[in-house]
Amino acid sequence: MLWLILSIVLWGFIHSLVASHGFKDSLRHRLGAGFMKFYRLFYNAFAVVTILPTLYLMVILPDRTLYQIPSPWSYFMLAGQGISALLLLIAVLQTDVFSFVGLRQLFEEEKPGKLVTSGLYRMVRHPLYTFSLAILWFSPTVSLNSFFVYVSLTVYILIGIYFEERKLLREFGQEYERYRSVTPMLIPFLKLGGNK
Repeated sequence: MLWLILSIVLWGFIHSLVASHGFKDSLRHRLGAGFMKFYRLFYNAFAVVTILPTLYLMVILPDRTLYQIPSPWSYFMLAGQGISALLLLIAVLQTDVFSFVGLRQLFEEEKPGKLVTSGLYRMVRHPLYTFSLAILWFSPTVSLNSFFVYVSLTVYILIGIYFEERKLLREFGQEYERYRSVTPMLIPFLKLGGNK
């Protein structure tokens, strides 16, 4: 389990470092502004490639079933995963998909982001994370290895949300503060302390 946790911590650290303003400023300084149009595409590809060793460890390390939801309840869990995957796709489509992936930047100068507050973003501030986590936790069969990976990714996402919200407050100021005050963070209809 230690190897899995360490691999997630290492991935999270590297992923966060590559996403930081300091790293981006360093790239811009060393490689020039022209290189930065490839940054988002590189970042997404890098995130996918660097999570593969963790998934490999999850498969090859000794493992045992932690719990298995019996049928017919397992069918509801699978349906929950399917619905979550569909809602995740809808949430991605409600953003600027080409910019999110990093393709728009290849052909156009990057423009300041626009705060999306409609559609699924009216229900929660971070629907991409909500439905990604739902896909994980609706798994009807969870092994010890997958449980540790799910917990580690959940913690990483919660930490990431904290830093992402700080960035959004700097970028959008009062507009984001108002949005945050009326929209739950991850769970629809769940308001804790005004802005959770």
